[in-house]
Amino acid sequence: MEKNKIIDFISVVVPVYNEEGCLQELIDRSLASLDKTGKKNELILVDDGSRDGSADIIARASEAHPDRVIGCILNRNYGQHSAIMAGFSLVRGDLVITLDADLQNPPEEFPRLVAAAEEGNDVVGTVRMNRKDTWFRRMASKVVNRVARKATGVNMVDYGCMLRAYRRPVVDAMLQCHERSTFIPILGNSFARQTCEIQVSHSERAVGESKYSLWKLINLQFNMLTCMTTFPLQVLTYVGALIALSGVALGVFILAFRYIHLDGQAWSNQGTFTLFAISFIFSGCQMAGMGILGEYIARIYNDVRARPLYFVEKVLGRSDMK
Repeated sequence: MEKNKIIDFISVVVPVYNEEGCLQELIDRSLASLDKTGKKNELILVDDGSRDGSADIIARASEAHPDRVIGCILNRNYGQHSAIMAGFSLVRGDLVITLDADLQNPPEEFPRLVAAAEEGNDVVGTVRMNRKDTWFRRMASKVVNRVARKATGVNMVDYGCMLRAYRRPVVDAMLQCHERSTFIPILGNSFARQTCEIQVSHSERAVGESKYSLWKLINLQFNMLTCMTTFPLQVLTYVGALIALSGVALGVFILAFRYIHLDGQAWSNQGTFTLFAISFIFSGCQMAGMGILGEYIARIYNDVRARPLYFVEKVLGRSDMK
C-alpha cells in the first residue's frame, strides 16, 4: 500500500439481524458521521434474514437515500460474517468500514478510522475502552483475542470489535477466499502489510439483546481455531505423545510393584478400578482427538462442495443494479 494515499470513497457495511429498535438511529448517525469525513460515501445494510421489521426500515432508507443507502436482502440467516462478505461484494469505496448494528460502537468514530487509514494502514482495528459487556463476555473476548494473536502473528488487542476499516485491496483479497468458516478480522489481517489499532468508546446495548449466546460464543471460538490454524491438531499430537509416555511409565510402575511388593498379586487386584479409570481417560482423549479430526474433515467436505456462502435475494437503492 502507498503511504498517505488519500481516500476518495468510503463504504460502510453493517450486518443487520432483528435490529428494528435501533436501526433507524444507526442509519441517521452513520450518515451524519460519514458527512463529516467530507468524502463520497455509501452505507450498505445487509439484512441477514431478520424476522422483525428491519428489512422494511432498510427499504425505506434506500428509497430516501438512493445510491447512498444500499439494502442487501439475504433470503435467510447465514451468520454475521457471511453477511459481511455479502456486503463486501457490493462495495464501491476504496476504504471499507464494518460496524455492528447494535450501536454499542458509535458510528461517530468513522472519521478517526479514515484518518488512521490515510496514514498508510491497510487495516485499522479498534480497542473498546470501558466496555459495558458482562464479565463473562469480557473474559471470553480475552481468550478469543489471545488465540487470534497466536494464529495470525499480528499483535492486535481486540479482534472482537467489528468496528474496523479495510483498504479495498484487502477486501478484494478476502472475497477470493471461499471457505465457509470465516472470521473477518483475522482474515483481513492475513492480507495486510501494515495494521494499527485506535481506541474507541463503547456503549451499553440500548435495545434488544446480544445475538451471541454462550453456545454461539464457544462455537465462534472453535470456528476461529479450526478455520485459521492447525493448532488443535498440534495440541492433539502433543497430548497423544504425553499419554503414550504416561502409559508406558504406568506399565513399568505396575510391573515393578508386582515383583517388589510383598503381596504383589493382592496389590495388583486392588488397583483394578484405578486402571479402569485411567483407561477411561485414555479412551476419552482418543474420542476427543477423533472429534477434532472429524471437524477438520467436515470443513474440507463443505469447502469441496463449494456451495455459496449466502444468497442475495435483492439489492435496494443501487441504480446500476436495477
